[in-house]
Formats: sequence, structure tokens, C-alpha cells
Amino acid sequence: MPLLDRYIIRQYLVNVVVLLVLLFAVIVMIDFSLNFDEYTKVAERLGGKSQGAIAQAATSLYLVWDLWWPRLFLMYNFLLALVLVGAMGFTCAQLNRHREFVAIMAGGLSLHRVARPLLLTAVVATALAAVNREVIIPHLAPLLTREKGEAGARSLGAMRQPLCSDAKGRLFYAKSVRLDAGEIEGLWVWERDGDGLMTRRITADKAEWSDGRWVLTNGKAESREQHLALEAAPRRLVTPVATLETDINPTSLRMRRFEGYINNLSTHELSQLLGNYREQPQPREIVLERLERVRYGRVAGYASTVLLLTVCLPFFLRREPGNLLVQSMFAAPVAIGGFVAAMIGTSAGIPGLPPQLSVFVPVMVLIPLAIASITSIRT
Repeated sequence: MPLLDRYIIRQYLVNVVVLLVLLFAVIVMIDFSLNFDEYTKVAERLGGKSQGAIAQAATSLYLVWDLWWPRLFLMYNFLLALVLVGAMGFTCAQLNRHREFVAIMAGGLSLHRVARPLLLTAVVATALAAVNREVIIPHLAPLLTREKGEAGARSLGAMRQPLCSDAKGRLFYAKSVRLDAGEIEGLWVWERDGDGLMTRRITADKAEWSDGRWVLTNGKAESREQHLALEAAPRRLVTPVATLETDINPTSLRMRRFEGYINNLSTHELSQLLGNYREQPQPREIVLERLERVRYGRVAGYASTVLLLTVCLPFFLRREPGNLLVQSMFAAPVAIGGFVAAMIGTSAGIPGLPPQLSVFVPVMVLIPLAIASITSIRT
């Protein structure tokens, strides 16, 4: 790699890291200062009221860190577009202040040559965001659903699961569900015929998710014919059931409790959920569209990040020395407006367009703007 590219990439990466650290620190400190009482109450509950003030403060700081460190990975993806534009502005300001743009052009190189390492770094940072989204965030998904009162906990706790149906039309009821362990207490399953009448009932004291199915403890099944016969018979006849296969898995149960959990799943998990929903007798179109929008919206978001940086390049790549503060004021509304438009366009539906296409509307708008921006650089 040429020396010029290495120099610009190093400067750019330093600015990106500094901006990310500063933004993370500011956000965490604001949350801690505004919700200090809540963290203190959780610290008292964990350590007891008898602990000293220093120990309580240390526990509160630990709770802040424990709650926020998984969220930093999520914030990286969310803030990346604006951070890349801001870091590009600082990098170009440094080069402009030391008259390095003039030296580059005096050496026979155009400013497009300067744009290449900036765009290359942005593409690599966006690729890291994709890896973060597909690998790291899904593993941290249970920790990302915690509220301030759950700081320090590693368990999602138990939930009461009301009646719900799977792809085969069976009705499920659970006394409680431990989402972190994938365990169900007091499972009841009603199998139904085409008219909705029960044909068989499955009960189990406990069910554990293993190898794509529920392993039942003390599981037993009783058909409707047996049930009617038992009304006159003193002896109950049941059939043991060891396992139960269904599309209702711990992931789908988490989604029923946590509305935002779907955004923390990987694309592979989203595809599996889509397949499960499509297999249901009457899948809800709004759920299918939302899953499709989240899945394809990620690709559109990555493309929008690089294109938005390209659109903002002409504001900072200036051949004549000058005050880039004014250029930053011109670039800020463009960057923020493009970021908001891309975020809304990749998450909100557009009437008349399928979700697979509507999420790419911001990309289709940014592509001609990016081409016009690159060609407008005076060099």
C-alpha cells in the first residue's frame, strides 16, 4: 500500500476511534447522571442497605458498565454513518491546516486519490459492522433486552406464556418459561382438527429445548376419544411422550416478550423465523413484512453508510486552503438529513412497494447523489 494511503488511513482511523470513544462516554455518563437513583436502588438490592457509601458507589458504577457494555456493540452500528462523516471532516481539516492537500496536488495527484483511502476505510468499517450484526450482537441479544432494574443479571427471568399456536395449529400454554435456559414449566399442548376441536392433549411437568425440539419430563398424551371414554372409566389410560417438535422455540418466545428482540437476531435466524411463520395456517402479513424489512434493511443500511460518506466528500476535499468550519456547517444538515432519511426508509414501509424493495429506496436516491458528488470535486 502506498505511503500516502497508509498515512490517510491512519489519521482517519484515529479520528474514528476517538469519536466513538467520546460518544460512548458521553452517552453512558448522561444515562448514569439522569438515572443515578435507579442504579443506586439496584445496588442496594444486590449488596444490601448495610454496605458503605463507597461500596454502594462502586456497585452502581459496575451496574452501569454491566448494562452498557453490550449496548456499545449495538451503538457502533447505529452511529457508524455519522461517525465516519465526522471523522472524515476532522481528517480533512488536519490535512488542510498543514497544506497537505496543496502538496498532494503539487505532486501531480488529484484529490480523488485522497478520497480512495477514505472510502476504503469506510467500506472496512461497514464490513466490521456487518460482522458485528451477524455474529456478536446475536450472542449478546439476551443482555440487550435488560432494563436498568435488571442490571447485573445474566438471566432473562421467567415469563407467563399465554395461549399461542404453532405452524401445525396446535395451541400451547405454559405456566412459566425461563427464557435464558430454554425451559418450560407446566406445558399444555392441544392438538386440533380442521374444525378447531381438540383431538389430543399433551401435558408435561417440564420441557427443555435441545437439538431443535422440546424434551419433555413426565410427558403424556391423551386423545379426545380416550378422554370421552375415561368419563365412564375409573382408570386413566395415557400415552407417554418423550419429545415434541414445533416451531415455537426459545427465540420465538423471546420475541413475544421483547418487541425489539427481532432487531438483535442474525440474518440466518430471521430467515428461519420467516420460514416458520410462512408454514403457519394463517400467517400474519404484518409480521412477515416486518421480518423481511429488517432482513433486507440491513443490507440497505450498509450501502447507505458508504454512499452517505461519498455524498459528503465534496464539502471537505477542497483544493484551496480555507476554513473547513464553514464547510462542516454545510455538511452537517446533509449528513444528518441523509442519516435520518436512510434510517426511516429502511425501517418504515412504503405503501404499494414490497418490503424487499422499499428498504432500498434511500440507496436508489443516494446513488445518483454520490456520483454527482464525486464528479463535482474540483481538483
